[in-house]
Amino acid sequence: METAIAFIIIFGAIVFFHELGHFLFAKKAGIMVREFAIGMGPKIFAMTKGETLYTIRLLPIGGYVRMAGEDLDSIELQPGFRLGIRLNDANEIEQIVLNQNKQFPDMLFLEVEKSDLMKEMYIEGYNEEERLVRYKVARNAVINENGKETFIAPYDRQFGSKTVGQRSLAIFAGPLFNFILSFFIFVALGLLQGIPTYEPVITTVVPESPAEQAGMQDGDLVTMINGVTITSWKELSEEVKVSPNEAMDFTVERNGESLDLNMTPNEVVAGKEKVGQIGVTYSSPMEKNPVKAVVYGAEQTYNTTLLIFTALGNLVNGQFSIDDLSGPVGIYKVTEDVAESGVYNLIYWAALLSINLGIMNLLPLPALDGGRLLFFLFEAIRGKPVDKQKEGMIHFVGIMLLMVLMVVVTWNDIQRFFF
Repeated sequence: METAIAFIIIFGAIVFFHELGHFLFAKKAGIMVREFAIGMGPKIFAMTKGETLYTIRLLPIGGYVRMAGEDLDSIELQPGFRLGIRLNDANEIEQIVLNQNKQFPDMLFLEVEKSDLMKEMYIEGYNEEERLVRYKVARNAVINENGKETFIAPYDRQFGSKTVGQRSLAIFAGPLFNFILSFFIFVALGLLQGIPTYEPVITTVVPESPAEQAGMQDGDLVTMINGVTITSWKELSEEVKVSPNEAMDFTVERNGESLDLNMTPNEVVAGKEKVGQIGVTYSSPMEKNPVKAVVYGAEQTYNTTLLIFTALGNLVNGQFSIDDLSGPVGIYKVTEDVAESGVYNLIYWAALLSINLGIMNLLPLPALDGGRLLFFLFEAIRGKPVDKQKEGMIHFVGIMLLMVLMVVVTWNDIQRFFF
């Protein structure tokens, strides 16, 4: 149960920030957002605020921001269609009732002759006296159909009316917010847990090792090796690694005193190499520094991003196979293991997942944010958008392929963890 709660909270937070990026930049561009959803499938919570429906859905495997004009959500009033209307104080239509079974105060009835609910914003038709009348439609008018109210979307509030740059930013903002979230998580870890200093401080000396025989002790700070100044554990490790069976002079600082120690690293086989080893373990000292925490957040975000791109490159060149990929089941299982190792590791895992989600969504594949950005690039180069039907078909095929991939990786996860 604890693992399930941790998984839902982590994945929900990551999806929330992803969709928040889409939402904020869409609103900034003046695009009407019809729904902000966390999760997929049936609604378990819904709240309308302003022109947006906020929902939490049953399956914690994604989310979406539904913008006006992205799907076929516009309603065309065909000639001869009979509807009810209500007017505001400016004599503009503020409510259009398509289901007339329910009566509203001050409702008027029209038989539609012609209308435009996107650009010119009017309805023209015959009233109860069979006179042809024309009413302007308010920009904030709602359509009531079977009790469900939907705001109309004037063309300038629709996704397709915006410039390529505005649409691109609204789509790119989702992955961008995943990187921003990871950055702040890493900064928070730096402030709460501390930042590794990577100082060459010996944590533990292995019994009967060259280090113990030379007199090295836990807590010794290595300052020099063979006359070369050592400032980090990486430098210490590299010097020892390339010197198997070679006598080495160490200078260490212990209780404020400087001591000289001599030892010869053992030769061990690591892969196809023979390397030196003196028999010590290392755990970096931690420090809490707000400025360094910010730097640490940026470095960790960059390094993790680079690592994931490297893994994707290995997948392309065949060094990494599809059998090694994990889906929701694999992520759940890893979350369970990480949760057992402590809250800080769980928070770190959340940052990794957020970056991973951001990168995956930027891949230039149909149905993903990266695929949509690719279409915007084509539009910018050609000077006109790709045919909507063709683009829709490509995205549909992409969704089907992604679903097949999800089934494959989920089956791999089930076999890996349960059989």
